[in-house]
Amino acid sequence: MKEIIMQNVMEQIDLKEEISDEEIHMKIRQAVLEVTRKEYLPLYKKEQICNEIFYSLRRLDILQDMLEDDEITEIMINRFDKIFIEKKGKLYRTKERFASKEKFEQVIQQIVSRTNRIVNESSPMVDARLEDGSRVHVLLEPIALDGSTMTIRKFAKEITNMEQLLKLDSLNEELIEFLSIMVKARMNIFISGGTGAGKTTMLNALSNCIPKDERIISIEDSAELKIYGIDNLIRLEARNANLEGTNQIRIKDLIKASLRMRPDRIIVGEVRGEECIDMLQAFICTI
Repeated sequence: MKEIIMQNVMEQIDLKEEISDEEIHMKIRQAVLEVTRKEYLPLYKKEQICNEIFYSLRRLDILQDMLEDDEITEIMINRFDKIFIEKKGKLYRTKERFASKEKFEQVIQQIVSRTNRIVNESSPMVDARLEDGSRVHVLLEPIALDGSTMTIRKFAKEITNMEQLLKLDSLNEELIEFLSIMVKARMNIFISGGTGAGKTTMLNALSNCIPKDERIISIEDSAELKIYGIDNLIRLEARNANLEGTNQIRIKDLIKASLRMRPDRIIVGEVRGEECIDMLQAFICTI
């Protein structure tokens, strides 16, 4: 039934033209009513089908409900029909699956294009982000042998600060005081740890200790830091090479550029390669 309704909707709209979400919703509801006239369908099921079709056309298909669930912290798509989630620290396999491999790849391109990134056979690996700051990593086949994969790391929507970490027993009062003094004294700080250890959460919390009258420059591969209350803030994001293999902007390039921008502080979201040397040299320049 869902496929019939979807076909009915697609015959009525031209996605190449400008059309509002409200118009899409209206056409979907009309199609649902028309198809279900001769076959009873509970109201909640009609609403579910309406949402699923709308998400498929305008959102991120089956991922939308998972992204809106605040208890889910990680979404792992091993391939179009095998999806796992992390919820309250435990991994579960979901019953959800994309309609096809092609639909999954369409969603991948939709996400990647929003951040002006490119992923294809010649460049099969990319880091991107969603509008809410969630981190996205994509790896296409044939590098991923069983099919293209995508991993989405979600972040807490509320502002994370030291007090919240204290309530979670992640820090004690003595450590909070010590770290706050280090930040205010402009000491160079490294945050390291395993995957999912809370490195970004800790960095966001530390950033709330920065005096509000300073000039801050943040540098990231994919923007995910949440720095609040700083008026004089410049956020920089690295850029992959284009189809011709040119115009790449690396983190090391941004670190060098930031030193000419009169920063009080430079916050580098993550370093994994040669940019470590440039960051260490920047440290030495500030000693």
